Amino acid sequence: MSPASTIVEAMLSPSFPQRAPWGTADKLRAWQREALDDYFQRDQRDYLVAATPGAGKTTFALTLAVELLRMGEVNRVIVVAPTEHLKTQWADAAARVHIRLDPRFRNSHWAPARHYHGVVVTYAQVAAKSSVHRHLTEDAKTLVILDEVHHGGDALSWGDAIRDAYGPAKRRLLLSGTPFRSDTAPIPFVEYHPDESGARVSVTDYRYGYGRALADGVVRPVLFHMYSGKMTWRTSAGDELEAHLGQDNTKDITSQAWRTALDPEGSWMPAVLSAADRRLTEIRHHVPDAGGLVLATDQTVARAYAKILHSITGEQPTVVLSDDASASERIEKFSENDRRWMVAVRMVSEGVDVPRLAVGVYATSSSTPLFFAQAIGRFVRARRRGEAASVFLPNVPVLMTLANEMERQRDHALDRRDKDDDGLDDSLLESANREDEASDALTQEFSYQAISSIAHFDRVVFEGKDFGQLAEPGSPEEEEFIGLPGLLEPEHVHELLMQRQARQSRLREAREAQAGPETTTTLPAPLHRTLREQRQLLNSLVGLYARQSGEPHGAVHAELRRVCGGPAVAQATVTQLQARIEVLRKRVRS
Repeated sequence: MSPASTIVEAMLSPSFPQRAPWGTADKLRAWQREALDDYFQRDQRDYLVAATPGAGKTTFALTLAVELLRMGEVNRVIVVAPTEHLKTQWADAAARVHIRLDPRFRNSHWAPARHYHGVVVTYAQVAAKSSVHRHLTEDAKTLVILDEVHHGGDALSWGDAIRDAYGPAKRRLLLSGTPFRSDTAPIPFVEYHPDESGARVSVTDYRYGYGRALADGVVRPVLFHMYSGKMTWRTSAGDELEAHLGQDNTKDITSQAWRTALDPEGSWMPAVLSAADRRLTEIRHHVPDAGGLVLATDQTVARAYAKILHSITGEQPTVVLSDDASASERIEKFSENDRRWMVAVRMVSEGVDVPRLAVGVYATSSSTPLFFAQAIGRFVRARRRGEAASVFLPNVPVLMTLANEMERQRDHALDRRDKDDDGLDDSLLESANREDEASDALTQEFSYQAISSIAHFDRVVFEGKDFGQLAEPGSPEEEEFIGLPGLLEPEHVHELLMQRQARQSRLREAREAQAGPETTTTLPAPLHRTLREQRQLLNSLVGLYARQSGEPHGAVHAELRRVCGGPAVAQATVTQLQARIEVLRKRVRS
């Protein structure tokens, strides 16, 4: 019996759906029914769906596959997924709608086993031998589901392989939670049209964004807990530098301060992990199985973070490493149990479905918009109305920008533009797009030794608005936000945050009044001058002093570095610039 005959036989069995499945309202969400109706109205070969992580793209895709199989439009289904773990996840989901997909298909097989409707493979697998997958596609009327389709543009060879393998497909469904890439590599089978500026931009056939999903109760509201603090480190040249996260530092200083904060040997990470665990405890009062995820940059720090969490909680966290053969099994077990924490490297940032995740710690130097959206997507999936998610972040400009733009829709542009359609300068995002490569380069170029790090709760960001201000970890201000209820309707989050902000202001004023004007002690507020202003002031004073003393400008700068320490002006922190300014002011006055 041919594979096609076997599939037809399976479809005629009583267990296979025999009518349009979205006719039953309790089976699908409103957007899924809407998208299915739109799909069949358009009746086109390629169809791109951009739905926010957690919205239910898998359910939509498999419902469509069931209907196309029932109609006889296709008789084979191929799913292409980003990771090995997702292959099993797709196969399990397909089995629930009576579609049998083989997640263990290998390039040496050439054809699926007769009792399967199709296979699940990875993008890397297709790129390794596209001829095998082209044969699979040509051998039957095939629906290809390209999950997180932007991965098809990861390399020129990958894009070519995907086009070669699935060019003959009868239907292609393209799925993405983030319909853009950090570069200008074209995504296979995505249609690009010029916008009003002439830039070629991807065309999305159906879009379901975070804002609408939040209003529908499909995803959770996300509160970003931002932490700043003072960082001190020593460069390979022997210079000891100091900077505060959240201040207007140079890109190099920000990168090194950020890395210092993430150092497990400092005080910043233990303080933030402790705060995140307190938030998780609060949520578990209402959602007993709520879990937390720490996203680490590499395996070494992931293990170190796990030790810190063990000391805080008394429970050994689940550690998931990219080269661990049992990684998928560990993720699956964590999804099913009620353990508090999982620590993982980047592999858990995309597509991994652990609905009980409610608290996250973003402890990685990766900051591309694509990675950030995927990472936050691990925490937004709603199981019932009222569940809220909290993500703890270092207060660095690029992450603050991305947190503020959770609801912003971005398409994939093949041509670089200086500004987005809304006038926002893309330079910051383009800088973030290069972060993965830049962080590796910084590790080599700016070899350094972390000396110390101190964490300060800074603020909560929700829907692009800031709540809170600089405060000590464990202070009443911080605890006000950590103690937010674990069950919170989206429409009530803003109101409650406003109440908390007002309350913490009253507490602070009361403490200051009780202490009296002579004994009032507060943390230093963020400096009101920007780096540019500090440099301009320093250079003006250098020019004035040079005229008085007759010394060259360069000699004055060199003497200031000798007296005050630190690097050249372009790399100096605000604190170092101010120290030089004070020295010059005294000399000019004398």
